[in-house]
Amino acid sequence: MNFQIRTARISDKDSIESLIRESVQKLGASDYSSEQIEGALKTAWGLDTQLITDRTYFVVELNQLIVGCGGWSFRDTLFGNDRKENRRSNRIDPKTGAAKIRAFFVSPSFSRRGIASMILKKCEDEATREGFRKLELMATLPGKRRYEKHGYIAVESIHYSLGEHLSIEFIPMKKRFS
Repeated sequence: MNFQIRTARISDKDSIESLIRESVQKLGASDYSSEQIEGALKTAWGLDTQLITDRTYFVVELNQLIVGCGGWSFRDTLFGNDRKENRRSNRIDPKTGAAKIRAFFVSPSFSRRGIASMILKKCEDEATREGFRKLELMATLPGKRRYEKHGYIAVESIHYSLGEHLSIEFIPMKKRFS
């Protein structure tokens, strides 16, 4: 298949948001309850348009259909969408801080075909080109397995509150380049 990667545009917003919803509802169902998925879609998962504005968010297309998305950030926010309060948009010093790997989602119809790996390589290449030697991310349970294959090290999992006595498990992960 001829997958093409490109920088996301604001005009992609609706397609990206639909892809995110479909991806987590189907690919996350074996690790999370439907209540956790719906709660996380409101607070933790979704599109952060700051990444598009910064030109650090990418989509993968097949015949002009968006089948994957993900990005990286030189800003301090580790995860979340446009609805998340208290986002930190300050820039990270690449000499001392870690770039953030953000918001990776793949269409269930195209999972396990290297799409996320393609995006991750582009993100890592760009972040290192900008001087970053450390990367960090907040992985989902299914995402943890993918990131470990790419050299990310998990630290102790967290339980992120989704409100109303509901939480979801995430795993902070880190990677270092020499």
